[in-house]
Amino acid sequence: MAHFYYISITSNKSLNFTKLPHIQLFAYIRFQLNKVIMAIQRMLRRSLSSEKRSSSLGAEVPKGHFAVYVGLNEKKRFVIPVSFLNHSSFQQLLFQAEEEYGFDHPMGGLTIPCSQDLFINLTSRLSRA
Repeated sequence: MAHFYYISITSNKSLNFTKLPHIQLFAYIRFQLNKVIMAIQRMLRRSLSSEKRSSSLGAEVPKGHFAVYVGLNEKKRFVIPVSFLNHSSFQQLLFQAEEEYGFDHPMGGLTIPCSQDLFINLTSRLSRA
């Protein structure tokens, strides 16, 4: 029977290697994927409900764009093209947001923890690219 090694990172940043038969490994992967899918579904539900609230307030987001909240202290709403998601520099901001907030964003939508000046600089460069 083939065995695979499952690698986990503990809270003190050390690596653990666990030998698992491939059936258990696939079950574990499926379990983890289900957790991620459920978290994304919760985030989308919150996002859609906040979008309905913002739509009623007249804050429309054009097709092909999405709204983000940016700032370290005071958050400002920006509407940006979905194409920015393809750029590695923007993906780095998303990783920072994941580390900072996980899937529980305080503004109800995607919140990016960086200065507004840095965000404007980045989006300006991405718009020209």
